Amino acid sequence: MKKYLKIALLVVVAVIFIGTFAFLYSKSKPTVKQYEIVTPEITDLEKTTVATGKVEPRDEILIKPQISGIIDEVYKEAGETVKKGEIIAKVKVIPELGQLNTAESRVRLAEISLKQSQIDYNRMKKLYADKLISSEDYEKSNVDYKKAKEERDNAKDALDIIKEGITKKTAAYSNTMIRSTIDGLVLDVPVKAGNSVIMSNTFNDGTTIATVANMNDLIFKGKIDETEVGRIHEGMPIKLTIGALQNIKFDAILEYISPKGVEENGANQFEIKAAIHVPDSVEIRSGYSANAEIALAHANKVLAIPESTVEFKGDSTFVWVMTDSVPEQKFVRRQVTAGLSNGIKLEIKKGLSIKEKVRGAEKSDKKNKK
Repeated sequence: MKKYLKIALLVVVAVIFIGTFAFLYSKSKPTVKQYEIVTPEITDLEKTTVATGKVEPRDEILIKPQISGIIDEVYKEAGETVKKGEIIAKVKVIPELGQLNTAESRVRLAEISLKQSQIDYNRMKKLYADKLISSEDYEKSNVDYKKAKEERDNAKDALDIIKEGITKKTAAYSNTMIRSTIDGLVLDVPVKAGNSVIMSNTFNDGTTIATVANMNDLIFKGKIDETEVGRIHEGMPIKLTIGALQNIKFDAILEYISPKGVEENGANQFEIKAAIHVPDSVEIRSGYSANAEIALAHANKVLAIPESTVEFKGDSTFVWVMTDSVPEQKFVRRQVTAGLSNGIKLEIKKGLSIKEKVRGAEKSDKKNKK
C-alpha cells in the first residue's frame, strides 16, 4: 500500500512540474503584435479655426429723452417695428416750484401791462380819429400795445414750457414726445408709465427710453486668438453657425479685425466683425450666440494619412511603412515631409506613395484572438 502511495505522489509531483514548466514556457514566448493597416488617400484638406461670439444688429440705438420728467404714456412695446420719427413714449414735465412761481408772476404782470396798453391805445385811437393828436402819437400807442401783447404771449409760452415742456406753437417739435431716430425693431423698452427719467448731461448718460435696431443689417462679433489673427484678412468668407439655429449655416464676410488685442485668460484675443447674409425666410434675434468657422489654408488633391499614424520627433516626421505581412507584419521607420493638417488628416508631401501601406494603431487582444 505504501508503495502505491509513493508512486501516486511522484506522479502528482511530476504533473505539477510539467504543468509549471509548460506555463512558464508559454509565458516566455514573445507575443506577436498586430497593427491596423492604413492606406494613404488623395483628398482635399482645409485648416480652419473657430471664433466664438454673438449676433448683433449693426445699428443699435439707445433712445434717450431731451428733457427730464415722468413717463406719461408708452406707445410701443418690445418686438414692434417703428419708423423714423414715430412716437415711442411721452414724458410729462414736473416743474420746479421756483421757476413755476416766477413764470406765473410774469404772466400776471404781462396781462396787467397789456390791459393798460389796450386802454391807452383805444383812447389814442379815438383822439386820432377826432384829429386831436398827431399820427406819430397814435402809431407809438399802437406799437406799445403790440409789444405788450407779444410780451403776454411770450410769458404764457414760457409758463407752458415749464409746466408741460411744450407750447401750442411748437407741439410738433416737442421734447416731451420721445421719437425713434431710425427705422427698425424695438428691442427693449425698459421704462413704464410713472417712471422718472432724466436727460443726458455732463454727469450722466440719461435714462434709456427704448432700444431700437435695424434687424435687416446684422453682424457677427467675436474674438480670435493672436496665434491665428495674422492668417486672416478682411474680405474672407466665413461660415456661421448659430446656437439656436444649428441646422442652418449662414454665409458671412469678415469686415473688421481689431488692431489691438485684449488679454483674456492669459491669451491675447482680437475682436473681429463679419457681415451676415440672412435669407428672408429666417428670423434671427439679437444676442444669439454663434460660432464662426474661418478657413485658414487649403490643400486640394493631396496625399494624406491619419495624423494618429505619424510619429513626431523634434522638427522631423516619421511613419512606419509595411514591408511584409506574411508570416507576420513587418515595418520600417521612414522619414517623411509633412504638409497641411486639419487636425484629423495630415498631408504627406514627400517620402510616401499612395501604393504603400502605413502602420496604424495596435490591435487589441480580442482582435488578435479572432
